[in-house]
Amino acid sequence: MTIRLGYVGCGFMAQKVHLPNLASIPGCELVALAELRPELGKRVQARFGIPELYPDHRALLAEAEVDAIAVSADFMVQGQIARDALAAGKHVFMEKPMAISLQQADAILDAARGSGARLMVGYMKRYDAGNELVKAKLAEFRSSGELGALTYARNHGFCGDWTAGIDVPMERTDEPMVRVPPTGPDWLPPQHLRAYLGYLQQYTHNVNLLRWFLGAGDGAGDDVRVRAVDLDEDGYTGVTVLDVAGTRAVLETGRLSHYRWDEHTQLYFEHGWIQTWAPPLLLKQVPAEVEIYYAGEKQTFTRPIPVERWSWSYKREAEHFVACLQTGEPFRSSGEDTRTDVRLFEEIWRAHLAQRGELGS
Repeated sequence: MTIRLGYVGCGFMAQKVHLPNLASIPGCELVALAELRPELGKRVQARFGIPELYPDHRALLAEAEVDAIAVSADFMVQGQIARDALAAGKHVFMEKPMAISLQQADAILDAARGSGARLMVGYMKRYDAGNELVKAKLAEFRSSGELGALTYARNHGFCGDWTAGIDVPMERTDEPMVRVPPTGPDWLPPQHLRAYLGYLQQYTHNVNLLRWFLGAGDGAGDDVRVRAVDLDEDGYTGVTVLDVAGTRAVLETGRLSHYRWDEHTQLYFEHGWIQTWAPPLLLKQVPAEVEIYYAGEKQTFTRPIPVERWSWSYKREAEHFVACLQTGEPFRSSGEDTRTDVRLFEEIWRAHLAQRGELGS
């Protein structure tokens, strides 16, 4: 079964990552492209040999014969694009964040339920072969009790150079970007909007990965709550404590001028840990590194290597999207699951502003 795919957007992630990956997947045919900048659209259309070009997503949805669309637009507008596509009965792959408010997330999901179309959100960390190995080992140790009880989890994300010198060619023009005024949750004071959106778009990946590891994701329900928030005035740097399916999980956030990518997740047991280090996001064919520490009587370290040891999470998530459309299998990072992340970030920032006495100011 061939999936006829339309793509919305010709920006950095489209050209460097998603269009090359989707074009390389057997059973996926790129048949339509939508871009607000006409000259850029023509150049990208020619590069990837896409038959049809449309001036915007609405024209694509009205005229193109597609089974699904993928979208990587400004995160201020991509939620509305996804909603329109789902309402039109088209399956959707979209970049994170799924929505910039819980209200928008619910409107997107209502559109999907109304048409029967399905939404997958691009949380590529769930498709990293190293992280898959971590999840499998975590389940194994929790079942066997070999390392004792799971006691604590932490995700450290100070960022760095995420592009890793990716050399995929990119078309550029002098056409201006179409900007949409930012919006957010109704309760959020306008002066804090950009800081809130910056925290959301950066750390939604990290929270989503913690939920997946600990069993509060992947269709496993909304078993997660905010326990404590300690962020600096920037609303970005600091520590957030969550309860994720009964496990205390700490999110450490900040900035570092690191030449690689400073992010790792550590899952502690009574007698050891599992740790995974994330590669720079656009470093192709390199999955996360994994370490298992056996404490107690063993006192040994192992560094298991995933079977797909030369693989790229972004390519694997695209393959998953196409395969699930072909088979009807559920998405690993569905829109329904992602709603939890949107809820959590509103709760984190409500707590942050309440502590500062600024909520509603």
